[in-house]
Amino acid sequence: MKRKTVIAIACVAAVAAAGLYWRGTFQASPQSAQEARGPASGPGRQGPGPGRRNMVVPVLVESVKNADVPVYLDGVGSVRAYKTVTVQPQVSGRLTSVNFKEGQDVRKGDVLARIDPVTYQAAYDQAVAKKAMDQAALENARRDLDRYTGLAKSDYASQQQADTQRAAVAQAEALVRQDQAAIDNAKANLDYTTIVAPIDGRTGIRQVDEGNLVTPSDAAGIVVITQVKPISVLFTLPETKVSDVAAAASARSIPVTASTGSQMLDQGALDVIDNQVDQTTGTVKMKATFENLAGRLWPGQFVNVRLLLKTLTNAVVVPAAAVQQGSIGSYVYVVQDDSTVKLTKVEITQQDEAQAVIAKGVSPGEQVVTSGFASLQDRSRITVSNGNSPQVSEEPATRRPRRASSAEPTRAP
Repeated sequence: MKRKTVIAIACVAAVAAAGLYWRGTFQASPQSAQEARGPASGPGRQGPGPGRRNMVVPVLVESVKNADVPVYLDGVGSVRAYKTVTVQPQVSGRLTSVNFKEGQDVRKGDVLARIDPVTYQAAYDQAVAKKAMDQAALENARRDLDRYTGLAKSDYASQQQADTQRAAVAQAEALVRQDQAAIDNAKANLDYTTIVAPIDGRTGIRQVDEGNLVTPSDAAGIVVITQVKPISVLFTLPETKVSDVAAAASARSIPVTASTGSQMLDQGALDVIDNQVDQTTGTVKMKATFENLAGRLWPGQFVNVRLLLKTLTNAVVVPAAAVQQGSIGSYVYVVQDDSTVKLTKVEITQQDEAQAVIAKGVSPGEQVVTSGFASLQDRSRITVSNGNSPQVSEEPATRRPRRASSAEPTRAP
């Protein structure tokens, strides 16, 4: 029993000694641990720690350039016919013929349909005959007036008779003018039996077939004609851009493009800026006109609209991939002469998917990093890669764990 107790005590002592030895050998002080990690690098820091000093980061670079950069305003619009007319009969009658095909392009004045003209022709002929009768009476009255006027001068007739005959002539002249008005009205009704296209455009679906009785009160009419060459696009822009657009429109014609997805449909020009802001949406309606010679724009179609507001001449541009975002804002890595990079804060005028216009921070001719940001820091050593995926290499002896610092800028992968 004593032997077992001695063995147990010896085992416990051995385990305790091993623990003390491990603690003394491998546990470092907080100060030593911080030295092993090295100070964090980023905006406001002193640079890479010892673990990064010998790191070489493969990157891709591009030069800062001067270029003319267009400034666009984008919106969503709907296509509207330049003109739309519902062709309706102006007189009642039986439709005797339809002279167009659905979807046909027609010119102003083309005959579209005809209404039975028999009754209107008869009314016209009657008005013409009535005028002929009254015209004959007028001629006779004028001759009588001449006779009475001569007799009154010789005292063979009274002046009253001459004046009465003069009034009769005036009444006959008025009656002839009334007959002419009746003729004009009858002629207009007769002409209305031939229905013609009021504008150039394309016909829609026929609303009535020949043989039917049509009247001016038919709301649907005979057909709807829409003018699609040229054609209009209505779109909206934010109210904050109205003054810029109005200023540009007063100086020149503003180009506008219409597209769906990546397909550009047509190019036109800004035509109208609405005279008030929509209070519910904070936008202003605008209308652009397109020639639409290829017929790609269609009434009712939704399109993406891009308006060319102005062009920035000789602007400083960098690839959009070079611009990163961090706690200090927008920045780029500028390549130095000693094959290191310098983290440089920049001010951006505008940016799209391809390039960014820089107002301050870099100059033309400098080179900026466009890829390899995952392991890149201020004053990192770099090598220009051949376009393969960047790989970070460092000597095993200098590789140490590094704690991420919240003060460092966010790096794009």
